Amino acid sequence: MKATFRASMAMVHTTLGLITGWVLFAIALSGALSVFRQDISLWARPELSGAAPDPLVTDAHALDWLSHNASTASAWYVASATDLNSFATALWPDAKGDYIQRALNPMTGSPDGIRDTLGGEFFYRFHFELQLPYPWGRLIAALAALVLVVGLVTGVIIHRRIFADFFTFRPSRGQRSWLDMHNLLGVAALPFHLMISFTGAVTLGSLLLPWSTQALYRNDLMASYTELNPALYSRPASGHADHLAPILPMLQEADRRFGGTGLEQIYVFNPSDQASLVTVIAGNSRTVSTSSQIITFDGPSGQILREHVEKRPVIRAYTFLYGLHVARFAPSVTRWLYFLSGLALAALIGSGMHLWTLKRLRRPHHLGHRVVARLNVGVLMGTSLAFASFFIANRLLPMTMPHRAGWEVTTVFIVWGITLLYTLVRSPERTWAELLGSNAAACLVVALLSLPWEGSVIAGVGITALALSASFAFATYHRVRKTGLLT
Repeated sequence: MKATFRASMAMVHTTLGLITGWVLFAIALSGALSVFRQDISLWARPELSGAAPDPLVTDAHALDWLSHNASTASAWYVASATDLNSFATALWPDAKGDYIQRALNPMTGSPDGIRDTLGGEFFYRFHFELQLPYPWGRLIAALAALVLVVGLVTGVIIHRRIFADFFTFRPSRGQRSWLDMHNLLGVAALPFHLMISFTGAVTLGSLLLPWSTQALYRNDLMASYTELNPALYSRPASGHADHLAPILPMLQEADRRFGGTGLEQIYVFNPSDQASLVTVIAGNSRTVSTSSQIITFDGPSGQILREHVEKRPVIRAYTFLYGLHVARFAPSVTRWLYFLSGLALAALIGSGMHLWTLKRLRRPHHLGHRVVARLNVGVLMGTSLAFASFFIANRLLPMTMPHRAGWEVTTVFIVWGITLLYTLVRSPERTWAELLGSNAAACLVVALLSLPWEGSVIAGVGITALALSASFAFATYHRVRKTGLLT
């Protein structure tokens, strides 16, 4: 550590940023996109963009299709249709125990004719799982969120002119301009940065601090889950076949009792058994908290067995923080603010990583510094280019292609890998402008694929990214031509 407290905090800030910067950049960028998770899911399935019936009718159609086509499954998990997402999504286990997930047509309840895609679910899951097996992806994301909290706090401590930095930006000053931009991005959205990093760490807190659960429940995760979620009542199958009562009246009764919040999830356990249960979870689009009212119906009779409203203060505090992070409550304007603030956080992290390389490359050449500088371009520019390729692949891959959703995700990592290899064999001064230009071209393609643009959030996202990428590409190209260096 250094001689003074501020110097020590500066060292902590730099070290933590260097270790986790690339992971945090990918998490921040995918998190910004996952704000429009439902919009992306609908955009990715243009065949479902027409008029849809009432959400309750859509859910009833989905459950009716499952009763005819997945009757032997042990359970159905249905994400209800909403005002933002006009179709239901179903998840159920097959005979081998593998889970099948499908978007269902709101008019018929069938998945036929709908392209196989993860849609916005890819960015949502990547944000906290990094496309890694459980629990490793979530653990890395949890640690990164905790590091981001520390990085932000130490960044505030080492700022002597934190308020003045809000109004300071000196263009065309090389490294000084990058530092001004880094400071400005950090200060301008500091409340959001602190909130989103802290709530992100809290939502994955059980991975960071698992010892209390282990001490109380002796590694019995099911007992822990049951106590945390007492409303999710379950009972074993009786072994006697039976049919579900009409689903729509159950959904209508639940919606009436929820007071207009809508439905979030519908779980059906043992659907073809005499002991079947239908659990309906209230929507949370009108409140910050995701603490929901839950009603459980007896499947064969349709009678209410249990009704639960969460009132425990600790659980309500947790669900409030979780709701603040995922922003399901947010109206359109607030979601755009979340998105732009998420981009600002990604730019804050990226500018910090670039500053680190600028300072080191001014010293006598060091192989490690030069490799990091090249990889830095590959990660910062390659991540956004890879994410843009997901949208392009969604439109270009054949509709009937086997494992189509998996190939969309594979496309992301292929583009990412190619970009990283490209930056390793070419100088950073050139690749910055070239990859920024590639990002601008990719975002233009995404915007064109979104035609017609009426009401298309993704077109707006694409055009926003296009404008930013093109502006930076022009500035970078001009700087390289003028000085030969990206200073």
